[in-house]
Parts: sequence; structure tokens; C-alpha cells
Amino acid sequence: MDAKANYLKAGKAADIPTAGGRILYRALEMLPGALAWVTIGGIFVASRFAPIAASFFVIAFDIYWLFKTVFLSIHLRAGFRKMQEHLKTDWRAKLETSDISHSSLAIRHWSDIYHLILLPFYREPYEVIRHSIEAIAANTYSRDRMLVVLGVEERAGQEAHEVAERIRNEYGGKFFKFLIAIHPQDLPGELPGKGSNETWAAKRAKEELIDPAGIPYERVIVSSFDVDTVAPPQYFAILTYHYLTASRPLRSSYQPIPVYNNNIWEAPAFSRVVATSGTFWQTMQQARPERLATFSSHSMPFKALVEMDFWPTNLVSEDSRIFWQSLLFYDGDYRTVPLYYPVYMDANVAPTLLRTAKQVYKQQRRWGWGIENVPYLLFGFLQNKKIPLKRKLYFSFNQLEGFWSWATNALIIFFLGWLPILIGSSVFNTTLLAYNLPRLTRWIMTLAMMGLVTSAYISFRLLSPRPAGKPIRTYLWMILQWLLLPITILTFGSLPGLEAQTRLMFGRYMGFWVTPKYRQKREMLKPQPQWSD
Repeated sequence: MDAKANYLKAGKAADIPTAGGRILYRALEMLPGALAWVTIGGIFVASRFAPIAASFFVIAFDIYWLFKTVFLSIHLRAGFRKMQEHLKTDWRAKLETSDISHSSLAIRHWSDIYHLILLPFYREPYEVIRHSIEAIAANTYSRDRMLVVLGVEERAGQEAHEVAERIRNEYGGKFFKFLIAIHPQDLPGELPGKGSNETWAAKRAKEELIDPAGIPYERVIVSSFDVDTVAPPQYFAILTYHYLTASRPLRSSYQPIPVYNNNIWEAPAFSRVVATSGTFWQTMQQARPERLATFSSHSMPFKALVEMDFWPTNLVSEDSRIFWQSLLFYDGDYRTVPLYYPVYMDANVAPTLLRTAKQVYKQQRRWGWGIENVPYLLFGFLQNKKIPLKRKLYFSFNQLEGFWSWATNALIIFFLGWLPILIGSSVFNTTLLAYNLPRLTRWIMTLAMMGLVTSAYISFRLLSPRPAGKPIRTYLWMILQWLLLPITILTFGSLPGLEAQTRLMFGRYMGFWVTPKYRQKREMLKPQPQWSD
């Protein structure tokens, strides 16, 4: 790792030791935001001074968006069907009946595999953590092969420590090992957040649980869960199965689909649309595994994690960074295996509508801050000569195009497409093209919005059972909520994404913002989907 250490743990340009490297990294940090703003500014300039060219660009872009919508809808349906199949499969029985042995893992039986489960938390309520722990304990995988670690932030104060102790007293005896790891505050070089917390917790688990027990690292799968993650009963069985059947198990991460159902019936409509859209995107990515990276709650080999010296501790987007770090560390020989299996998490909810809107925006901006991985990846590709050029070009284009689309596409579709008519010359406004532009774009966008039918149908199928006290007419609002999509992808999509890229462009680095967890004071329902045919 020494030869690569100069860039593998970089959080920003200032972390590169050489002056030339810092200049290059800083230029790469500016690149995504510059592309977004050049696109937006270019449409304004072209609409004013070359409205005909701008109009043809708008039409071509709308057609591109139509085909992209159809393409993604196909992947969404494929991913959803596969998730249905996997939810109906008895993965524990599949383990029992399969003759699974793996030479690279040196195991003879699936029960040789241990699961290290990390739950870093800050000031989340006891009820949220208990819900997650209960789900882990209810899994069909053997609890005597589970090591559970609660990562407590010292800066969270005494109340958080008391919550951790209460959880240990109630559930510690249910697992092979249970550990509370108190992450000290203000450690040098660390950014307070999930990455530094989970790294501390994983190192404590290595030193206090795994090494003393003499467990070989290749027999340990580590799952880093957001503290609100509720793992369905077969999660660790399906994870074990995929680990044992992967072509390169020690060079793979394993990604479930986040489904924000824990409190979905309490969330306002716009929060539900944003949360479910996130689920849809991850489902589409599962159907395109060559593009899949880790996100939020994920699992990976403990051996690989130790070899790379764990997660980065100096940045916000550690969940996706660990994949890109692995890709660079192993010279391109790393991948993410889709599980096509859900884990259930919280939608963004606050006590008031306004606070919920603010929280949703901040959460989307934090996810948009994953843009910090783009300069890291591009810089690493320039430094690492062992990764094939084709693989470098593939990931570079996908990452740049993906974040560019995040920041600009909704603006182009719903706002900038009208600019040639609004600010174009009076001569242009008398042309047949100007007359037909809004009608043509409206027709194309109407076809593209037909994808809302798919969204409404699948979101309905993903719903957890209706809680007592919720009238049956609520189902109607769960379908009609998708009419808000044009508003949500602008307000909670393009704008926070563009802000994140603009911040990085100007070097205004973000810190880690912990999404507050709020649930009504009642017992949470088990978030099992209803498969109504």
C-alpha cells in the first residue's frame, strides 16, 4: 500500500503531498462543476444568440431523455422482478442443500463464515437502534456466527452511551460476540462522521474479537449498516451464498437495495417520492452490475478491508469511496455484486413539513457530495498504470456523465428548454420552429412521463402493510404522489446536486451531516412488502 498511499486516502486536494499533484487534483475537483455550469450558461448564451441551434439541442436532448427513460424503466422492472424472486427464495435452505466450498477461502462448509455487523450511530433514538438489532437477531443465519459492534460517538454524550449499554444488556447475549466501540472525538486527520466511526469500530473488532478468536479474515464478511437499517430474515443467508459463489469473493463488495419503508406511512408525499426514487435508482443499478458501486449499507470481505486499512476517515461519502478505493488498490480487479435483496431504512421525516423539506434537501446534498469521488477516481487513474485503459475510460465517463446529468438534466427539461422562445430574437419567434418547439417538447416529455405509471405501480408493490389508523384511501395518495416528480427532481435533485458540485468547484468542502431520525411514538411495523398480484 505504501506506493499508493499518497492518493488512496486523499479526501481533498490538500491531502496530496506534492505541489504538482495538489494542482492537478484541485483542477479535477473543479471539473464536474465547471461542466455543469458551462452547460447551463451555454444554453442561455445559445438561446439568445443562436436560438435555432439551441432549439435543435433542446429537441435532441428531449429525445435522448425519452430513450433514456425507457431504457431505465426496463432495468427497473428487471431489477424489481429479480428482487421479488430473491425475497421468495429460502436462502438458508439453499445454503444447506448446496455443496459449497471455495478454494480461495479455504472453507469446507458455509457455517465457516462469520458476519461482522457494524452499527455506527450518533444520537439516534433507542427505538431506532433496537429495531435494527431485533432484525439482525431474527435472521435465519446462525447467531453464533455473528459479531455485532455498536459504534458510539464520544461527542454524542452520556445519553448515547447509555443507549448503547441498554442495547448490550438486552441483546448482547444473543450473538457470538457483542462490542461497544466508543469513537474518540477530535482524532488528528479525521472528519467526524460515519467513516471515522465505522473504521474505529472495525479496528476494535479486529483487535478485541476476531484476532483473539483466531478467525481467518477471509471467513469474515463485514456489513456496515446505517443505524436505521432493518435486515430482512434472509439477508445474511443470501449474503453468504453470494460470497461463496462469487467468482472473486475477496475482490467483491455486496450491495443490497435500500428500501425506505420503516416509516414510509409517516412521511409527507414529497419525501416519499424522493425516498422511493432513491430505491428505484439503486434497483436500476443492480440490473447494471458493471456500473454498480457501494452505497449506504453494504457488505464486503473483512480481509480486503484490513489490507486497505479500512474506510477513509477524512471525508463524507465513505460508503461509495470504499468501492473506488478498492478499485484503485487492487489495480482495477474489484467489483460490486448485486444482491437483488432489500434492506429497509427510514424515509426522511421531521416533526413539521418545513423541517422535513429542509432535511430532505440536506440529505440529497450530502448524497450529491459523492461528487468528491470523481476527482479522486480520475487522479487515481492517472497515477495507477496497471489498470486497463478501457476500464479507466468506462468508469471515468460513467461517473462524469452521471453527476452531470444529476445537476443539469431536470433543469434542461423543465426550465431551460423554453429559453430560445423567452430570450431569443424577435425574428426567431416568428419562425415555424419557434411555434412548434413547445408543442414538440411537450409531446416528447408527455411520452417520457409515462414512466410514472411504472413508478406508481412498483412503489405500491414495495409498500409495507398499512398501519392501523391509516384510512384505505391513503393508498390513492400513494399513487397520485408521483405527479410531484417534476417538482421533486428539480427541488431535491438538480438543485442540491448542482450546489454540491459548485461547492467542490470553489473548494468549500462539506462536513458530514447526520440525518435526524424521527418516528411517531408507536411500535414500528415489520417492513415486509406486500406482493399483491
